[in-house]
Amino acid sequence: MASPSQASLLLQKQLKDLCKQPVDGFSAGLVDESNLFKWSVVITGPPDTLYEGGFFNAVMTFPSDYPNSPPAVRFTSEVWHPNVYSDGKVCISTLHPPGDDPNGYELASERWTPVHTVESIVLSIISMLSSPNDESPANVEAAKEWRERRGDFRKKVSRCVRKSQEML
Repeated sequence: MASPSQASLLLQKQLKDLCKQPVDGFSAGLVDESNLFKWSVVITGPPDTLYEGGFFNAVMTFPSDYPNSPPAVRFTSEVWHPNVYSDGKVCISTLHPPGDDPNGYELASERWTPVHTVESIVLSIISMLSSPNDESPANVEAAKEWRERRGDFRKKVSRCVRKSQEML
């Protein structure tokens, strides 16, 4: 099990790496310089998606045993998406605890593993924005709209994109 100091060292290294070599599609930093376990992330809506042009804020909170356990990621900007709960919490397999899925929906290999980094997590979220999974939705209403009323879905996403631009 990782000790808090091991987690701190790893998070410090990942932050330093992202500052030295920024990754297209997002920026990340600490919410408060005194707490390595809470990060602020801004995700740019991926090109050629409904989210293009948006700037979506999120908070990534790391457990003390990171990287053995996944962080929690919650959008603080409004995001209408099948894999984002109404409170903004992101629901993707790579953020689910390691091991077998008690519900049998996911393979253990799709769930959290300690090789994930802040970069790989955020890139997974960007991928999620590009390709919603409506088979196992966190937001059932968004998933139904995605499948059955794509025009309504587009309108809600466009509203979220506009709101995110106004918050700049």
